Amino acid sequence: MKELPEWEKKVQTLLKVEMAKRSLTYKQVSEKLAEIGVVESEPNIRKKLSRGTFSAVFLIQCLEAIGCRSLQLSDG
Repeated sequence: MKELPEWEKKVQTLLKVEMAKRSLTYKQVSEKLAEIGVVESEPNIRKKLSRGTFSAVFLIQCLEAIGCRSLQLSDG
């Protein structure tokens, strides 16, 4: 599998970490997105995250849907 560019990897990891903190599956994220009016299937979410390429809009929609209110972008 091809290694993702640095920034794509950071965004992918950021969203996966926030999902893991809440013990959420892709299916649950899909359901939570639907609750805020965003239609994304479980397989589509899985593909977007595996590619690491998705829009800032999708990132914010996911974070909002899963209840993430703040982010730590680095350890420093």
